[in-house]
Amino acid sequence: MAILENIRKRTTVLILIIGMALFAFVISGVFTSNDFAGGAKMGSAVAEVNGESISIDDFRKEVETASRRFGPSFSSTQLVNQVYDQQIRKTILDQQFEDLGIEVESDQIIDFVRTSGYAQIPEFQDENGIFNAEVFRSTIADWSVNDPLRYDAWLQDEQRIIQLAKERLYFNLIKGGVGATLTEGEFDYQMANEKVDIQYVRVPYNSIADSTIQVSKSDIQAFVSNHQEDFKQEKARDIRFVYFEEKASAEDEKAVEDAITALLSDTVEYVQESNSTDTIPGFRSTQDMAAFLDRNSDTKFDTIYQPKTALPAIAADTLMALAIGEIYGPYRDGDFFRVSKVMDKKPEGSVKSSHILFAYEGAQRAGANVTRTKEEAEAAANDMLAEARKADANFATLARENSDDPTAVQRSGDIGYYTQADIGLAENYRNFLFEHDLEEIGMVETPFGFHIIKIDDKQDLVQVATLSREVAPSEETINTLFTDATKFEMASIDAEPENFGTIAAESSYTTRPVNRIKEMDENLPGLSSQRGIVQWAFNDDTEVGDIKRFNVNNGYAVVQLVKKYKEGLMSPEDASTAALPRIRKELKAEQIIAANQNKSMEAIASDNSVAQSNASALTMKSPTLPGAGREPLVVGNAFALGQDGTSDLIKGETGVFKIKVTKREVAPNVDNFSTYANTLRTNAANRVNGEVFNALKEGAEIEDKRATFY
Repeated sequence: MAILENIRKRTTVLILIIGMALFAFVISGVFTSNDFAGGAKMGSAVAEVNGESISIDDFRKEVETASRRFGPSFSSTQLVNQVYDQQIRKTILDQQFEDLGIEVESDQIIDFVRTSGYAQIPEFQDENGIFNAEVFRSTIADWSVNDPLRYDAWLQDEQRIIQLAKERLYFNLIKGGVGATLTEGEFDYQMANEKVDIQYVRVPYNSIADSTIQVSKSDIQAFVSNHQEDFKQEKARDIRFVYFEEKASAEDEKAVEDAITALLSDTVEYVQESNSTDTIPGFRSTQDMAAFLDRNSDTKFDTIYQPKTALPAIAADTLMALAIGEIYGPYRDGDFFRVSKVMDKKPEGSVKSSHILFAYEGAQRAGANVTRTKEEAEAAANDMLAEARKADANFATLARENSDDPTAVQRSGDIGYYTQADIGLAENYRNFLFEHDLEEIGMVETPFGFHIIKIDDKQDLVQVATLSREVAPSEETINTLFTDATKFEMASIDAEPENFGTIAAESSYTTRPVNRIKEMDENLPGLSSQRGIVQWAFNDDTEVGDIKRFNVNNGYAVVQLVKKYKEGLMSPEDASTAALPRIRKELKAEQIIAANQNKSMEAIASDNSVAQSNASALTMKSPTLPGAGREPLVVGNAFALGQDGTSDLIKGETGVFKIKVTKREVAPNVDNFSTYANTLRTNAANRVNGEVFNALKEGAEIEDKRATFY
């Protein structure tokens, strides 16, 4: 540990932590002694990090493990991308651990387990429910002998624990070198508390029309070359597509509506065996609704009595107004045609209430802070009942301020709607709801205490049978769609590539562009998850202008590859969208400065038809000018001027400025700046984990080969 102590004293070295040898530890103890960091694997690699391969076989195992952990909520591409990010992080950090000699000892691992969620595993705790290192060691040893499946699972946890323990050591050592001096604390304080008032004039860049600024391709190329970090690009593709969606035609919709209408009335069928006819009851007259819907409907008979809010919104008002036995429909509800029949009603079958609970010590679910006796609770409830019944009483306020039910307090006593069949209410409470009238207030006792109850609303319940048929495309419609997609594909292939959109428009098809698709993208706007299209677009054999038809969800997509972007620096054409505004701003600034050089603020304002403005209490930490926005260079110039000092013309973010300092306010004296230094130190330490890894990743040579396998 002497090595570590010496390094802690060398702040400069710690600032340049990456790539420098800091320390070494020795791992031993209860955990296995295998090299979990791994190394270059034999066989195919899904990625290479600084020349070290990540085995595709190991990677696939991790993806399989992640799939079991996350289930169907993650797509295969999402799982691959998540595991890839994890493996890149692990490999980069493992390389640091190896270079710096970072390992962990048994005691350090035990400390990690003690302060993590693993400490909550009951087998690792003593009789008092507290993590115990000896119990922990004994449990692992017992699993290795008597429970091999659990021990194998634990070995996987070991790997994660050792990795996390190393990461904690690594980042904590860097944090140990992160500091802030009192001078830095003083500077931060002054930036926030020194203030200036200024008078300024601004000639905005938008006072010059963009159309008057001529920018050549060579200008863009020069700008890109001088700002290369801003114009780097990944390998990407542009595509466009026409989507042929499998959806029901107007004829299909009419056929479903006619079919459901035909089921409303009785039908007569001829029975050949008896040479007679048989009457088949329809939806209106059937005596066995459940059996009828089983045979004829896409939805079953729901015998539950429903409030208005549970009915289809489009039909709810009508259904609540119908008498028992009456029918409404057919009506369209989303992707279904429906007909609904009111089978029964329960007037005022659902009741909404609010309550104020007075619990007592020993009552069910009474909080530890409830110390009153049952008698005291009853007396308090009686007093509250009298208060709540007063004409000017606000029951919601009384509930918020007095109830012992914390959940209801958050809702001002409101507990929502309940029916007689609900078992979530105590019996006495439920009986009160259905034995008393709207707005009535009373008191009941339950195992939870004494309740002051107010009945807020009553709703009727209805039992509804609904005959439903989904509106789906017919086989004829599906066949026609396939024919249309194929014809368009063939016509587009036979034509010049640039005519793709024209051919689509001639048939009233919509062409949809998707730009700058990345190699591991999955979701395409308008088509959702379409990994196959992305893989085709990035295939080396696919050329710009190529067209292909894909089977997609609910239809077909005819796709054309429009453009390829190589990894590296953007071309002037690709960079123009981002570069042009910045180039124009520079050229406009030069024009404005040339036209207003050596002029007073008054003259600049007059000649450019702009007003002089004032800004008060500006600080370097919040360099924002009212009416102009964030202008750090302008505010910085203000602090560089003396009292009544006037600046030269300044290229700001939104225009060219000239300023005059009208008042300077020195920051109030502070005896000690340690608080500000500590805040800087804490903020810097909090950023260490993310910023250090990002720096390592940015400096690493990473070759991504995922697209070869997925």
